[in-house]
Amino acid sequence: MSDQRDSSGFALGVMAFTIWGLVPIYFKALEHVPPLEILGHRVFWSVFLLLALLKVTGQFSQLKQIFSSIKLSGALTLSAILVATNWLIFIWGVTNDRILETSLGYYINPLLNVFLGYLFLKEKLTPLKLVAVVIAAVAVIYQVLMLGIVPWVAFTLAMSFGMYGLMRKTTHVAAVPGLAFETLILLPVTLGYFFWIYKSGDYSFRFSDPHTSGLLALAGLVTTIPLVLFNMAAKKLTLTTIGILQYLGPSISFLVGLFIYKEEVTQAQLITFGLIWFALAIFTFDGMRKKSQRQSQKQPSTEAQTAE
Repeated sequence: MSDQRDSSGFALGVMAFTIWGLVPIYFKALEHVPPLEILGHRVFWSVFLLLALLKVTGQFSQLKQIFSSIKLSGALTLSAILVATNWLIFIWGVTNDRILETSLGYYINPLLNVFLGYLFLKEKLTPLKLVAVVIAAVAVIYQVLMLGIVPWVAFTLAMSFGMYGLMRKTTHVAAVPGLAFETLILLPVTLGYFFWIYKSGDYSFRFSDPHTSGLLALAGLVTTIPLVLFNMAAKKLTLTTIGILQYLGPSISFLVGLFIYKEEVTQAQLITFGLIWFALAIFTFDGMRKKSQRQSQKQPSTEAQTAE
């Protein structure tokens, strides 16, 4: 039974991160649309899908609880701003030929998460994880010195998603009700923006362009489906396995940017990526080593109970 849970969970996880890795292809098809308008449709269509999902899964009461709590509502309003920022920068990066830099941001993210956990949650930072974080910092500094520019897209993506993860970790709300609240909070601003662009006539969602309109309407599915798959996988997999799988998304994005859209990569960028990959290898090794130690510690006590 455990093997079946692991295998099905692994398959769901691979599907979720594969979709996230291929998402740049979707947004690239909409590069003629302003990033802010794409973000608006991502929020708008996600609201309907998430509300339907809450109804089907019987989680609607959890959404009502969020609205009735000032503390939860305040925290998730802040997380909504963070995730909207993350989505907007990602869309802008993809549609402006910076897919490689967006993938760098999501490579940096797990290492930044460790550092944020240490700063704000008093989580232990093992020597190997500290080495990994330092190597990642050196990699970014090296690119800044060599190219003379800050990889702000990567840094903003990593920071906004890292802070978003920190907010959601400290806010005890399930993933789907939480995201439903976040999109609902963003909806009034979205509708106001839609009203403004429709009044000015500068909008892309129109019956005369069914291709673009159809792609924009799919924004909700692109947002919701991988999230649902990820949450299903998370219930069946260990955090270590999930931690390893999360590198699949930016790896696919990196290959998409490099081979499909032929984005130029400099020697400095390759060295930066190499250092980040080395840091992630150390990070993953440390996580697997810790897991192995915990399992070996549990085994003697299990054998003792069996002998009794």
